[in-house]
Amino acid sequence: MSDKTLAELGESESLRLTIGRLKSSDYVLVGPGDDAAVVTLSENRFVVTTDTMIEDHDFRLDWSSGFDLGYKAVATNVSDVAAMGAKPVALVVSLAVPKQTKVSWLEAFADGLSAAIAELAPTASVVGGDLASSEKVFISVTAHGDLEGRAPVMRSGAKVSQIIAVAGTLGKAAAGLDLLRAGGSAPEAFSDLVEIQLRPKPPINQGIEAALSRASAMLDVSDSLVKDLARIAEASGVTMNLNSKDLQGFEAVLEQAASRLSVNAIDWVLFGGEDHSLLAVFPDLDSVPRAFKPIGEVVERSASAVMLDSKPIENKGWDSVRG
Repeated sequence: MSDKTLAELGESESLRLTIGRLKSSDYVLVGPGDDAAVVTLSENRFVVTTDTMIEDHDFRLDWSSGFDLGYKAVATNVSDVAAMGAKPVALVVSLAVPKQTKVSWLEAFADGLSAAIAELAPTASVVGGDLASSEKVFISVTAHGDLEGRAPVMRSGAKVSQIIAVAGTLGKAAAGLDLLRAGGSAPEAFSDLVEIQLRPKPPINQGIEAALSRASAMLDVSDSLVKDLARIAEASGVTMNLNSKDLQGFEAVLEQAASRLSVNAIDWVLFGGEDHSLLAVFPDLDSVPRAFKPIGEVVERSASAVMLDSKPIENKGWDSVRG
């Protein structure tokens, strides 16, 4: 890795060293290095999503390494592709960093991108992007997905009596964030929770599995279980009723950390975000794939978009504008 800074090497050489650490894929006809990429797909429809991460708003450099941020930038985008029932195939990455940033940090960032793609979306690759200087680190990723002939799974298809289910973790990323904020020995004592905050592990393959299992609505849990469920409820014109007994398993694995910080584990489960798990609605219990755990049911629309044990619950979670 190079110890020189971005200012010392300049854009072209810094990009050459960074891009050289990324792999291509079978979907790429023209990759990085031209004015635009060319990607091949199996049909004439595709999904596209974008996400932005800003230093001191979405992450802190004293917590997250370049590798962590590269990994998380991929995870947060391919989870949105998966939530539409599509296969991630291509990503465009724009990065702005201070001029004094070491090129070795950029290389670590690229290694994080590569590691996340290899683990979460091996059919995808980075096909282009941009590198610029700024006072703080600014990361923007646009991801593309191939529907492979399937209809997209949207938020608006949930119907009364259908089953709410989730694949992945709930509350672990929020617990990891609070542990980082607590400092001291807390992050080291619960490194598995901190890991989910720094490098989320969304169950990407389960997005396609859900689509094939007739999921009527789906999204990824980015802002909180309750807040994201409310989005499905609003789009579908229904109310989502969670069962507390079905959330006990998610709560139990957080109890030790919750005790350490004197908080309620269930608050992390209900109101914590950034797990990027897949939250879906299925026609009935028989159609719920094995990787998904049923956690509630869809009921007739009421004054509350989301309820817990048939009682209204406050719609709380992360707001990317308010913080």
